[in-house]
Amino acid sequence: MAGSILTFAELKGNEIAPVTKQIIGVAKQMADKKGLTVETVAIGKDIVSIADTLIKLGADTVYICDSPEVENFIDESYAKIIADIVETEAPKAIIGGASFVGKELFARLAAMLNSGLVPDVTQIEWDGDNILATRPAYGGKAILRVMPAGTGPQIVTIRPKAFSDAVPDESRSGDIKQFTFAASKHGARAKIQEKVSESGQSIGLADADIIVSGGRGLRAPENFKLIRELAEVLGAAVGASRATVDAGWIPYAYQVGQTGKTVNPKLYVACGISGAIQHLVGMQSSKTIVAINRDPEAPIFKVATYGIVGDLFEFVPALTEKLKATN
Repeated sequence: MAGSILTFAELKGNEIAPVTKQIIGVAKQMADKKGLTVETVAIGKDIVSIADTLIKLGADTVYICDSPEVENFIDESYAKIIADIVETEAPKAIIGGASFVGKELFARLAAMLNSGLVPDVTQIEWDGDNILATRPAYGGKAILRVMPAGTGPQIVTIRPKAFSDAVPDESRSGDIKQFTFAASKHGARAKIQEKVSESGQSIGLADADIIVSGGRGLRAPENFKLIRELAEVLGAAVGASRATVDAGWIPYAYQVGQTGKTVNPKLYVACGISGAIQHLVGMQSSKTIVAINRDPEAPIFKVATYGIVGDLFEFVPALTEKLKATN
């Protein structure tokens, strides 16, 4: 089967986002099974230097759209650019990340291309010449195996950290193609007037290997200091339940769950979180879950790898001090 798999390289500023390594890694594995090439699109400002890195990760061709007009993500412009490349290259499939950017971008792109879209995929394989994707559903209570429909190329977005990173190969070479942004063709009706950072933490929830989250069991907003202190010792990101966000204890940027961020860290520590279904949906795929709660019947214990029934106001400070002493 001749052709290509097109991938979208998510960036943070002018650097590659962690999920991009996973996107290219899974695309390369899929492409190798069918004798396809991997094409990657990168959009942003001052990003020409990343093309070589993308090739070493597994891309055979990199399309670079480098312009001040697309420095900030706007789904309409980005989708138009990718759609132009799809029209020229006719890829067999498109793979991106199930991130904040990916959720907006690929829904729009799928509509533009009349493509089937399977989001938040945790496994991907070939079924003949079609993609067969696996994703959780119904709050993780069911697993769906879905084949994208539509007349356009099949589109899937992968759950961050569900796949391994591509391993760089310093000997690889590839083609770099410049894509020219044209405001008349690729411009968006929406314009960004100002960018405001909601979260002051240096480690983003989506990229974190360790997350320490707090819930209503903290009793008051000032008690989030216990969560922050433990997170600092562990080198972790801080998360929160919807209840604490709704109560105004912590900004929405920290919310984990169905209406917040879906995370998949190596370690998730839930402090004073009962385990409402909408929270479990966003974190239950974590590799290891440690739950600390006074209520032995709390639903969080059903998904926990390790459960601690006790007073978090005693346990968390003691754990923090123990870790400090060990470090």
